[in-house]
Amino acid sequence: MKFTVRDLVQIALVAALYFILTAMPPFNAISYGAYQFRLSEMLNFLAFYKRKYIIALTLGCAISNFYSFGLIDVLVGSAQSLIVVSLGVYLFKKFMDQSILGYNLAFFYFSLFFSASMFIIAAELNLVSQAPFFFTWMTTALGELASLLVGGYLIGLLAKRIDLTK
Repeated sequence: MKFTVRDLVQIALVAALYFILTAMPPFNAISYGAYQFRLSEMLNFLAFYKRKYIIALTLGCAISNFYSFGLIDVLVGSAQSLIVVSLGVYLFKKFMDQSILGYNLAFFYFSLFFSASMFIIAAELNLVSQAPFFFTWMTTALGELASLLVGGYLIGLLAKRIDLTK
């Protein structure tokens, strides 16, 4: 894959925005630990418009995770993002033209898929902080689902006004 200067700038901007919406006050108060609601996760839907944003999301997540449990969170969290966003786009992109009650079906399926994958983060939190696995899976999955459902709606609205495929 060959990137233009424009592509690199867009990747850097999305990674920076992910970082700001995760690690900077006041967002950092709700972005880490067993109870997390990352507003930055709404940016995951950009990958449905251009796959280059998978790189941006992974970088943003990796940089943000330096501020939580350190290197293990950088490795586990960013790997989870890379794999699940890539797989989710591959599995659900075919539903981009479909909606239910005005909500993009691809975004809805992706939200459920990504939320279920939070068992990876629950396992990491169980390992590094002895957080209870099933309870942590539930709380991180619910926070992820809420942030993704809201984000899917907002990105869907944004895509009606701005061409996100550029």
